[in-house]
Amino acid sequence: MKRVLLVDNGSLEAAGTRQLRRLATALEARVGAKVEALSLAHSDGIASEKLDGRAAELFGPGLVRALSEGANEIVVAPLFVGPSNAITRWLPAMIEERAKGRAGVSVKVAHPLWAPGERRLAEILADEVRAALIARGPASAAAGAARSRVAVVDHGSPTRAVTAARDGIAAEVRELLGEAVAEVAACSMERREGPEFDFNEPTLERLLARAEWRRGPLVVAPLFIAPGRHAGPQGDVARIVKAARGDELRDVTFSRVLGESPRLVEILAERVRNAG
Repeated sequence: MKRVLLVDNGSLEAAGTRQLRRLATALEARVGAKVEALSLAHSDGIASEKLDGRAAELFGPGLVRALSEGANEIVVAPLFVGPSNAITRWLPAMIEERAKGRAGVSVKVAHPLWAPGERRLAEILADEVRAALIARGPASAAAGAARSRVAVVDHGSPTRAVTAARDGIAAEVRELLGEAVAEVAACSMERREGPEFDFNEPTLERLLARAEWRRGPLVVAPLFIAPGRHAGPQGDVARIVKAARGDELRDVTFSRVLGESPRLVEILAERVRNAG
Protein backbone atom coordinates (compact mmCIF):
# COMPACT_ATOMS: atom_id res chain seq x y z
CA MET A 1 0.00 0.00 0.00
CA LYS A 2 1.44 3.36 -1.07
CA ARG A 3 1.45 6.40 1.20
CA VAL A 4 2.84 9.90 0.63
CA LEU A 5 4.04 11.95 3.58
CA LEU A 6 4.09 15.68 2.77
CA VAL A 7 6.45 17.22 5.31
CA ASP A 8 7.13 20.85 6.16
CA ASN A 9 9.41 22.32 8.79
CA GLY A 10 6.50 23.15 11.08
CA SER A 11 5.24 26.29 12.74
CA LEU A 12 3.34 27.38 15.82
CA GLU A 13 1.03 29.37 13.53
CA ALA A 14 -2.17 27.55 12.59
CA ALA A 15 -2.11 29.16 9.12
CA GLY A 16 0.95 27.10 8.22
CA THR A 17 -0.67 23.78 9.11
CA ARG A 18 -3.89 24.75 7.35
CA GLN A 19 -1.98 25.47 4.16
CA LEU A 20 -0.01 22.23 4.49
CA ARG A 21 -3.29 20.34 4.68
CA ARG A 22 -4.68 22.13 1.62
CA LEU A 23 -1.59 21.19 -0.34
CA ALA A 24 -1.83 17.59 0.85
CA THR A 25 -5.44 17.38 -0.35
CA ALA A 26 -4.54 18.83 -3.74
CA LEU A 27 -1.52 16.54 -4.06
CA GLU A 28 -3.61 13.47 -3.21
CA ALA A 29 -5.83 14.18 -6.20
CA ARG A 30 -2.73 14.28 -8.43
CA VAL A 31 -0.83 11.19 -7.32
CA GLY A 32 -3.61 8.69 -6.65
CA ALA A 33 -2.39 7.77 -3.18
CA LYS A 34 -3.24 8.89 0.33
CA VAL A 35 -1.22 11.96 1.34
CA GLU A 36 -0.55 12.78 4.98
CA ALA A 37 0.26 16.35 6.13
CA LEU A 38 3.09 16.19 8.69
CA SER A 39 5.63 18.58 10.22
CA LEU A 40 9.15 18.04 11.48
CA ALA A 41 8.61 20.11 14.63
CA HIS A 42 6.62 22.82 16.41
CA SER A 43 3.15 22.24 14.91
CA ASP A 44 2.05 19.82 17.62
CA GLY A 45 2.05 22.84 19.93
CA ILE A 46 -0.94 24.40 18.11
CA ALA A 47 -4.22 24.04 20.01
CA SER A 48 -6.46 21.62 18.13
CA GLU A 49 -9.40 24.02 18.27
CA LYS A 50 -7.43 26.29 15.93
CA LEU A 51 -7.23 23.40 13.46
CA ASP A 52 -10.89 22.39 13.27
CA GLY A 53 -10.45 20.00 16.19
CA ARG A 54 -7.77 17.90 14.47
CA ALA A 55 -4.35 18.31 16.04
CA ALA A 56 -1.26 18.63 13.86
CA GLU A 57 0.97 15.57 13.65
CA LEU A 58 4.75 15.39 13.57
CA PHE A 59 6.72 13.33 11.07
CA GLY A 60 8.07 10.71 13.47
CA PRO A 61 4.71 9.60 14.90
CA GLY A 62 3.12 9.98 11.47
CA LEU A 63 5.63 7.62 9.88
CA VAL A 64 5.13 5.03 12.63
CA ARG A 65 1.36 5.27 12.20
CA ALA A 66 1.60 4.84 8.42
CA LEU A 67 3.74 1.74 8.89
CA SER A 68 1.34 0.31 11.47
CA GLU A 69 -1.52 0.83 9.03
CA GLY A 70 0.21 -1.37 6.48
CA ALA A 71 1.91 1.18 4.23
CA ASN A 72 4.88 -0.55 2.64
CA GLU A 73 5.69 1.94 -0.14
CA ILE A 74 6.21 5.37 1.38
CA VAL A 75 7.36 8.53 -0.40
CA VAL A 76 8.40 11.45 1.79
CA ALA A 77 7.79 14.70 -0.10
CA PRO A 78 9.71 17.57 1.55
CA LEU A 79 7.99 20.94 1.34
CA PHE A 80 11.35 22.70 1.27
CA VAL A 81 12.87 24.94 -1.38
CA GLY A 82 16.43 23.61 -1.15
CA PRO A 83 18.44 20.71 0.34
CA SER A 84 18.43 21.79 3.97
CA ASN A 85 19.78 19.73 6.85
CA ALA A 86 16.20 18.68 7.50
CA ILE A 87 16.21 16.75 4.23
CA THR A 88 19.80 15.54 4.08
CA ARG A 89 20.25 14.62 7.77
CA TRP A 90 17.17 14.69 9.98
CA LEU A 91 14.69 12.92 7.72
CA PRO A 92 17.05 10.04 6.84
CA ALA A 93 17.96 9.62 10.51
CA MET A 94 14.32 9.50 11.59
CA ILE A 95 13.46 7.06 8.82
CA GLU A 96 16.38 4.82 9.75
CA GLU A 97 15.29 4.80 13.39
CA ARG A 98 11.63 4.05 12.77
CA ALA A 99 11.65 1.89 9.65
CA LYS A 100 14.84 -0.09 10.11
CA GLY A 101 14.46 -3.84 9.87
CA ARG A 102 10.93 -3.80 8.46
CA ALA A 103 10.92 -6.39 5.71
CA GLY A 104 9.26 -5.39 2.45
CA VAL A 105 9.04 -1.72 3.37
CA SER A 106 10.38 0.99 1.05
CA VAL A 107 10.76 4.59 2.24
CA LYS A 108 12.10 7.09 -0.29
CA VAL A 109 12.70 10.83 0.12
CA ALA A 110 11.81 12.98 -2.89
CA HIS A 111 13.90 15.94 -4.04
CA PRO A 112 13.15 19.44 -2.76
CA LEU A 113 11.15 21.95 -4.78
CA TRP A 114 14.01 23.65 -6.64
CA ALA A 115 16.49 22.01 -8.98
CA PRO A 116 19.24 23.70 -11.04
CA GLY A 117 18.04 24.52 -14.53
CA GLU A 118 14.38 23.96 -13.66
CA ARG A 119 12.62 27.31 -13.70
CA ARG A 120 9.14 26.42 -12.47
CA LEU A 121 9.64 27.70 -8.92
CA ALA A 122 11.09 30.93 -10.32
CA GLU A 123 8.13 31.18 -12.70
CA ILE A 124 5.75 30.94 -9.74
CA LEU A 125 7.65 33.64 -7.86
CA ALA A 126 7.83 35.88 -10.95
CA ASP A 127 4.07 35.52 -11.44
CA GLU A 128 3.50 36.50 -7.81
CA VAL A 129 5.70 39.56 -8.26
CA ARG A 130 3.77 40.57 -11.39
CA ALA A 131 0.53 40.22 -9.44
CA ALA A 132 1.96 42.42 -6.68
CA LEU A 133 2.92 45.06 -9.26
CA ILE A 134 -0.61 45.03 -10.65
CA ALA A 135 -2.01 45.33 -7.13
CA ARG A 136 -0.11 48.59 -6.70
CA GLY A 137 -2.46 50.11 -9.26
CA PRO A 138 -2.14 51.83 -12.62
CA ALA A 139 0.31 54.42 -11.28
CA SER A 140 3.04 51.78 -11.18
CA ALA A 141 2.71 51.21 -14.92
CA ALA A 142 2.38 54.88 -15.91
CA ALA A 143 4.89 56.39 -18.31
CA GLY A 144 7.87 57.69 -16.39
CA ALA A 145 6.92 55.88 -13.18
CA ALA A 146 9.85 54.48 -11.24
CA ARG A 147 10.30 50.76 -11.71
CA SER A 148 10.13 48.58 -8.62
CA ARG A 149 13.05 46.83 -7.03
CA VAL A 150 12.41 43.25 -5.96
CA ALA A 151 13.88 41.65 -2.83
CA VAL A 152 13.72 37.84 -2.92
CA VAL A 153 14.05 36.95 0.75
CA ASP A 154 14.44 33.55 2.38
CA HIS A 155 14.91 32.65 6.03
CA GLY A 156 18.68 32.32 5.89
CA SER A 157 20.41 28.98 6.31
CA PRO A 158 23.55 27.44 7.79
CA THR A 159 23.68 25.27 4.65
CA ARG A 160 25.42 26.81 1.66
CA ALA A 161 23.42 24.70 -0.81
CA VAL A 162 20.16 26.22 0.44
CA THR A 163 21.47 29.73 -0.13
CA ALA A 164 22.71 28.65 -3.57
CA ALA A 165 19.13 27.59 -4.35
CA ARG A 166 17.87 31.00 -3.25
CA ASP A 167 20.43 32.76 -5.41
CA GLY A 168 19.61 30.53 -8.38
CA ILE A 169 15.90 31.28 -8.08
CA ALA A 170 16.55 35.03 -7.77
CA ALA A 171 18.70 34.96 -10.90
CA GLU A 172 15.94 33.15 -12.79
CA VAL A 173 13.33 35.64 -11.54
CA ARG A 174 15.59 38.46 -12.75
CA GLU A 175 15.64 36.95 -16.25
CA LEU A 176 11.88 36.33 -16.26
CA LEU A 177 10.94 39.86 -15.17
CA GLY A 178 13.45 41.60 -17.40
CA GLU A 179 12.83 45.32 -17.94
CA ALA A 180 9.58 45.24 -15.94
CA VAL A 181 11.59 45.89 -12.76
CA ALA A 182 14.67 47.91 -11.91
CA GLU A 183 16.54 45.22 -10.00
CA VAL A 184 16.13 41.81 -8.35
CA ALA A 185 18.28 40.96 -5.32
CA ALA A 186 18.46 37.88 -3.12
CA CYS A 187 18.73 38.33 0.65
CA SER A 188 18.25 36.55 3.97
CA MET A 189 15.82 37.39 6.73
CA GLU A 190 18.53 36.48 9.24
CA ARG A 191 21.87 34.69 9.46
CA ARG A 192 24.15 33.03 11.96
CA GLU A 193 27.12 34.90 13.34
CA GLY A 194 30.61 34.19 12.04
CA PRO A 195 32.41 34.62 8.72
CA GLU A 196 31.66 31.03 7.78
CA PHE A 197 28.04 32.09 7.26
CA ASP A 198 28.76 35.18 5.18
CA PHE A 199 27.29 33.40 2.16
CA ASN A 200 23.86 34.44 3.52
CA GLU A 201 24.60 38.12 2.86
CA PRO A 202 23.07 40.48 2.31
CA THR A 203 20.44 40.30 5.00
CA LEU A 204 17.15 42.02 4.21
CA GLU A 205 18.02 44.73 6.74
CA ARG A 206 21.37 45.46 5.09
CA LEU A 207 19.91 45.38 1.60
CA LEU A 208 17.29 47.97 2.52
CA ALA A 209 20.00 50.15 4.08
CA ARG A 210 21.57 50.69 0.66
CA ALA A 211 20.86 54.14 -0.79
CA GLU A 212 19.04 52.89 -3.88
CA TRP A 213 16.82 50.57 -1.79
CA ARG A 214 15.81 53.07 0.90
CA ARG A 215 13.05 54.67 -1.14
CA GLY A 216 11.01 54.12 -4.26
CA PRO A 217 8.72 51.23 -5.16
CA LEU A 218 9.67 47.89 -3.65
CA VAL A 219 8.25 44.39 -3.95
CA VAL A 220 9.23 41.98 -1.17
CA ALA A 221 9.02 38.45 -2.57
CA PRO A 222 9.13 35.94 0.32
CA LEU A 223 10.76 32.65 -0.61
CA PHE A 224 8.59 30.95 2.02
CA ILE A 225 6.00 28.24 1.48
CA ALA A 226 3.45 29.30 4.10
CA PRO A 227 2.50 32.33 6.17
CA GLY A 228 3.52 32.30 9.79
CA ARG A 229 5.84 33.91 12.28
CA HIS A 230 8.28 34.92 9.55
CA ALA A 231 6.30 35.53 6.35
CA GLY A 232 2.91 36.54 7.74
CA PRO A 233 1.46 40.07 7.60
CA GLN A 234 2.80 40.77 11.09
CA GLY A 235 5.83 38.48 10.72
CA ASP A 236 9.55 39.08 10.97
CA VAL A 237 9.99 39.98 7.29
CA ALA A 238 7.29 42.66 7.48
CA ARG A 239 8.77 43.97 10.73
CA ILE A 240 12.23 44.35 9.16
CA VAL A 241 10.79 46.15 6.14
CA LYS A 242 8.73 48.49 8.31
CA ALA A 243 11.75 49.36 10.45
CA ALA A 244 13.84 50.08 7.35
CA ARG A 245 11.25 52.01 5.35
CA GLY A 246 9.25 53.87 7.99
CA ASP A 247 7.10 56.45 6.23
CA GLU A 248 8.09 55.01 2.85
CA LEU A 249 6.13 51.81 3.56
CA ARG A 250 3.37 53.03 1.26
CA ASP A 251 5.67 52.19 -1.68
CA VAL A 252 6.13 48.58 -0.51
CA THR A 253 4.13 45.59 -1.76
CA PHE A 254 4.48 42.01 -0.55
CA SER A 255 3.93 39.15 -2.98
CA ARG A 256 2.16 36.01 -1.78
CA VAL A 257 3.99 33.03 -0.31
CA LEU A 258 4.74 30.18 -2.73
CA GLY A 259 2.16 27.81 -1.25
CA GLU A 260 -0.65 30.08 -2.41
CA SER A 261 0.06 29.17 -6.04
CA PRO A 262 -1.77 26.11 -7.39
CA ARG A 263 1.25 25.44 -9.59
CA LEU A 264 3.29 24.38 -6.57
CA VAL A 265 1.32 21.12 -6.48
CA GLU A 266 2.50 20.34 -10.02
CA ILE A 267 6.11 20.36 -8.82
CA LEU A 268 5.27 18.26 -5.76
CA ALA A 269 3.42 15.68 -7.86
CA GLU A 270 6.39 15.31 -10.18
CA ARG A 271 8.77 14.93 -7.26
CA VAL A 272 6.56 12.15 -5.83
CA ARG A 273 6.31 10.33 -9.16
CA ASN A 274 10.08 10.49 -9.73
CA ALA A 275 10.82 9.27 -6.20
CA GLY A 276 8.41 6.36 -6.45
